[in-house]
Amino acid sequence: MMEPAAKQKVIYITYLIAALDITWLFLQFSITPYLARRLGFDTIWFGYLQTTVGVIQLLGGPIYGRFADVFGARAALSVSCLASVVYFLLLTVADNTFMLFVHKLPAVFMHGLPGAQMVVADLSENEKRADALGKLGLCFGIGMIAGSSLGGTLSTRFGEKFAASFAAVGSFVSLLLVLNFIPKQTKIQTMPESNKKGSSNSVFNVGEITRLMKFPGVAKTFTVKIISGLPAGIFQVMFSIIAMNFFQLKAEQNGYLMAYFGIVQMVIQGAVIGRLTSRFSEYSLLLLSVGISSLVGLAQAMMTNVFHFCLIVIPMMFSLSVFNVITDSMLTKSVSPSETGTMLGLCASVQSLLRTVGPTFGGFLYETYGVPSFGYIQCVINAAVFSLLLATGGRSQPHRP
Repeated sequence: MMEPAAKQKVIYITYLIAALDITWLFLQFSITPYLARRLGFDTIWFGYLQTTVGVIQLLGGPIYGRFADVFGARAALSVSCLASVVYFLLLTVADNTFMLFVHKLPAVFMHGLPGAQMVVADLSENEKRADALGKLGLCFGIGMIAGSSLGGTLSTRFGEKFAASFAAVGSFVSLLLVLNFIPKQTKIQTMPESNKKGSSNSVFNVGEITRLMKFPGVAKTFTVKIISGLPAGIFQVMFSIIAMNFFQLKAEQNGYLMAYFGIVQMVIQGAVIGRLTSRFSEYSLLLLSVGISSLVGLAQAMMTNVFHFCLIVIPMMFSLSVFNVITDSMLTKSVSPSETGTMLGLCASVQSLLRTVGPTFGGFLYETYGVPSFGYIQCVINAAVFSLLLATGGRSQPHRP
């Protein structure tokens, strides 16, 4: 049994690992679009590339979570960091269309943030879990700002290959941190209860993954997570196109806007969510986030310039941050401590699903109905989800078995 001080130290190291992982991810975002354009990719082919990553991570998320439950969080994070090293090394030699697609294959194992969530979920108390998970969003904001700035600077001054090599070295440093500071096993229970009763301990046991959906409250919360998150996810996927065409932003201006996103998210995740979770129930905060998301959609439908959008970003990031943290917290509390990894892997797959369908569906909406369509759809869908949640109340709230 780990002492509280030792647990806190591991959590802090995990925050550092998560911030580094997001830094390398956003550094890659400043390389791939320009490399793709240089290799002759048009918008459609770049969409195919994005969809490929979404499909790969959609398939890998639940298996990665199951792997963490069976072999431990250190093994899972080590695999993620090692896959990142290979990913960036392949990016350094991606000089044609085929190699640009091939370099995305290691992404099936790249789930650094879900891996960090698994460690934090294992080591944090139930009543403090939402706050602890929220702090990972602070790491996301730091990584977003650092990665975007570093990637742009390195690519401009030293070239894309150097930037990719730098990220590969950084991922190797993350691997060393995992091996030296993360305990082999962070769970109280080291084997899922179902496995103790004689069921398969295989990582690829689909039945063990889907079985979690039968726990009380899980199906409802998971459905809300997908349906309510879909409109915002599509908008995020299409934002680079919206920034260029609708807002007429240059690359440098877009970088400043991304930094603004990161700062807003850091404030919300680091200073706001913890206070809210200590005063209000998770179900109330879920209602609040869905309701605000509906109003944000209406505001997005009516915006006409980037100044309007900068004002909308504050409630938008608030609703997204609260929604993601609360749903993840509710879902991990729905299952036994030995199965939180699999559940977080399923949660990660929701984001991958949005990246998979987003480019195609978002492109159709943008070309056919324009930017306001994203806002109207978000407003209507979240208003409907809010009404249903209000009508059903907390009767189906998750609980730990």
